[in-house]
Amino acid sequence: MQAILAAVAAHGVLVTALHALPQHYALPPSTLSPSSSSPARPFHATHVSEALAVSFPGAAISATAPKPLTAVVATRKAVAVLKGSTRVEGVVTLAQEKDGRTTVNVRVIGLTPGPHGFHLHEYGDTTKGCMSTGPHFNPNKKTHGAPGDKIRHAGDLGNIIANADGVAEATIVDSQIPLTGPNAVVGRAFVVHELEDDLGKGGHELSLTTGNAGGRLACGVGVEANVRNVGQIVPEEAP
Repeated sequence: MQAILAAVAAHGVLVTALHALPQHYALPPSTLSPSSSSPARPFHATHVSEALAVSFPGAAISATAPKPLTAVVATRKAVAVLKGSTRVEGVVTLAQEKDGRTTVNVRVIGLTPGPHGFHLHEYGDTTKGCMSTGPHFNPNKKTHGAPGDKIRHAGDLGNIIANADGVAEATIVDSQIPLTGPNAVVGRAFVVHELEDDLGKGGHELSLTTGNAGGRLACGVGVEANVRNVGQIVPEEAP
């Protein structure tokens, strides 16, 4: 008798708790009322586990920890492949961190030993070879000068110097040739010249326009090279 009373009491507590749940969580009838045709039976733990196996939509808990978020600010990059009607050829790569100065790495082969003018020209038009790239890029309408001068074309990048094997390698850091905005180098042409650029100080009639750097040996148009996730928040890759 005591076992039966204890079972009935436990059953009453469970029924009260279950009725407090929202109505749309259906429960097996056997957990709510005993059969009128059967004698009272001890309450089984299997009924409890069945009744409490309730799924709440949208409340699933994953054992996998969420990936941390990382702010990614990519380095902007550009590249130009230099070609011409001679054996001179080369590659120019550019990189700019955020809105800082642009680093230009130049490698040209097939040159005569010595200095050669190296400039950014206004147009990316090579339909007529390097001659259709226009004048030096000069958005501020100034005269020709050296890269370090206050008065200079934005495209005045000085000279690159070829060694005895005809190879010129140089790194130029400049603040007037960004990779974004109205003065961006993208879509404009880099040109290697035949002669030394006199940096506007040679006294020649062309010194203040071209640096008297002679003919155009090779040229190439700057194009974007891998702009990704600039300023975005992206999940950090799992190790």
